[in-house]
Amino acid sequence: MKLVLVLVLVLRVSADILHEDLYISGCSDTDGENMYSLEGEEVSYIDFIKKKAVEPQPPFVDHMTVTGQYEQAVANLQVCRQSLNIVRQALKNISLELDAPSAPVIYDRDDVELGEENHLICYVTGFYPAPVKVHWTKNGQNVTDGTSLNVPYPNKDGTYTQLSTLKIVPQLGDIYSCTVEHRALDQPLTRMWEVKVRQPGLGPSIFCGVGLTVGLLGVACGTFFLIKGNECS
Repeated sequence: MKLVLVLVLVLRVSADILHEDLYISGCSDTDGENMYSLEGEEVSYIDFIKKKAVEPQPPFVDHMTVTGQYEQAVANLQVCRQSLNIVRQALKNISLELDAPSAPVIYDRDDVELGEENHLICYVTGFYPAPVKVHWTKNGQNVTDGTSLNVPYPNKDGTYTQLSTLKIVPQLGDIYSCTVEHRALDQPLTRMWEVKVRQPGLGPSIFCGVGLTVGLLGVACGTFFLIKGNECS
């Protein structure tokens, strides 16, 4: 069993709870996590594989670059692993409580247009401990290109949330699936998503057409009886 040690700090909260900073530092024997968020939005995280700090905001947002962020994260990772050994001894005989994720939700980032690049997002929440594994398929075939999985984000109840994205070029009838694995699940959870393009509604047009037809029939009938009435007189 892999033991993960996570430190979560709420750095600053105003008296009226209007502003909140969150810093997460975690580690296992083989992995590390270091993330900073502001107002519930991820500001930066450390990619220990590429050995650099990553700022995931779009280019038009002002970035909060911090010098030496990666080096500080490496130092924190070493301290975390030392603490991990101490915690492992203390928890040797304590069983870990597990929370399974709720059913994943898939939604498209933009309105679907056939042949136009889009992204599917698979939303997974309510699980403990982190992380989950996410797999994508297209028409029954596994897909790995164009996929990504963000770092686990803590919920206020102690569970976690993760998002996985898949880059797609939708074609009518394509069927995608997102499958989630977690140690608390007896079997994976899968959600399907099919490419559909919303067609313009026919209801109002039919209603207006029927109404116009009935109106014209009414005028014709009224004219007929008016002429007959004049003939009789």
